[in-house]
Amino acid sequence: MSKTKKDESVNNVTDSASKIEVIKNLIFGENIAEYNSEFETLKKEIDDKRKELKNYIDDARQEIMSSIDNLSTDVNIRITDLENALEDKADKLDEQKVDKKILADLLISLGEKISSK
Repeated sequence: MSKTKKDESVNNVTDSASKIEVIKNLIFGENIAEYNSEFETLKKEIDDKRKELKNYIDDARQEIMSSIDNLSTDVNIRITDLENALEDKADKLDEQKVDKKILADLLISLGEKISSK
């Protein structure tokens, strides 16, 4: 008894689904296939554009990282050059200035030489 009820309910569901399909075909008819085709085309175009944008973003990211690396290298070179120039200037100043102790010793030595003559 319950098997027949189950069979009847399955048949009713199948009949309902086929009735809905028939109604859908009556309302939309041939247009449903065209709509599906357009949706698939749009989906494909969206996927293609997404991939294209992703590639563009990846290329831009690589270019930016390369520019950052180049800039970092350039800044490091310039800093090194400035440090070297500063060190050279400091060395030149050390050579040009007279140490007070040395000057005093030279003046004493000069004074002694003058007084001994």
